Amino acid sequence: MSKRSASPPPNTSSSGGALIKRSKNSNDGPSTSREIAISSNNDPRNKGLIRSVQRTSGLDAPIISLAGAHAGEIFSCRFDPSGQNIAACSGDRSVSLWRTYAPHTNYGLLSNLAKAPILDLQWSLFQPLIYTVSADHLLSILDVTTGQRIRKIRAHSGIINSIDRTMAGGAGSELIVTGSDDGTVKVWECTDDDGVAKHPVANFDIGCPVTGVCWGKEGQNIYVASLDNEIHVYDLRNSGSSTNNTIPRTTPLLSLSGHTDTPTSLSLSPDGNYLLSPSLSSNVLIHDIRPFSPSPTRVHRVLRGAPAGFENTLLKGAWSRDEARVAVGGADRMVCVWEVETSKLLYKLPGHKGTVTSVDFHPKEPILLTGSKDGTMLLGELEAGINV
Repeated sequence: MSKRSASPPPNTSSSGGALIKRSKNSNDGPSTSREIAISSNNDPRNKGLIRSVQRTSGLDAPIISLAGAHAGEIFSCRFDPSGQNIAACSGDRSVSLWRTYAPHTNYGLLSNLAKAPILDLQWSLFQPLIYTVSADHLLSILDVTTGQRIRKIRAHSGIINSIDRTMAGGAGSELIVTGSDDGTVKVWECTDDDGVAKHPVANFDIGCPVTGVCWGKEGQNIYVASLDNEIHVYDLRNSGSSTNNTIPRTTPLLSLSGHTDTPTSLSLSPDGNYLLSPSLSSNVLIHDIRPFSPSPTRVHRVLRGAPAGFENTLLKGAWSRDEARVAVGGADRMVCVWEVETSKLLYKLPGHKGTVTSVDFHPKEPILLTGSKDGTMLLGELEAGINV
């Protein structure tokens, strides 16, 4: 009788002895799913589980970390209007420029732009420019193509917390609005030769420190969040003119109430009908700013789940491009994504090691950008069920 041959020793095959099950693609077209290998004991040689993930964007992976550029906390990060580039400003007084898609390079770091932390930034809508505001009272204009600062203006007498831009209706020029701790809001006109005019075209005296500013859809109204727990609406055509370095108090068109603590930022929905405002009370409000609102208080939704923390950080929120969802970061190092229609908390996304200060939705794909006090940014691909 012949002996049975011995079994082959384990882990001699090229696959390491792991059993891999691949899902069958039932569609006739090209597959959008990619396989992710998960190691059981943190050993990359033993990949025992292969999971197929449905991809919804052009990112190389569902989560991309953008780190290494900043030595301080990130206060604001935003996609450019095309979605191909990212800009972030930090407490280390620099602005970093990144590619959204592979290889996700940090192709620019503009350092020493101010003598204090840079608190907010905005991409120009039609020029390769970035507008920044800082704690040393400066409004700066950066040329992305050359990496140089082409103009700086001492815009306020206090810390400038927020900036926004819009296209002036019918004029073809870009307008910038800034809000400061000195209790004023100023409007600046962009020029073709040196970026921004030296003197503001409109001034508003709010009477208390301003934490957030936002343009209306038509570029005529300005929404101002201030320390009095309210959001004031001003008409650009009723601005005050400065005389002897003083600005007369401007009466707002209306004031939006509902917050029990200071609103930290403002974000307008893409259709211009709703206004998102996180606050230091950890409540996020959505106001109905249509001319005829069915609610007397104009409070459309109250969203909870993103704690503001004790650091009094000016957290920034964002809308998805289909207006169905909003996102706000929190002091618990998470990012909350809500469904606007039902006020349902869809996701609490982890990944950061510090307070998430800023979020932004990609203008074309389901990608969420987050910036944190840990000095890093994350690009997160949302699942197929979330269409932004």
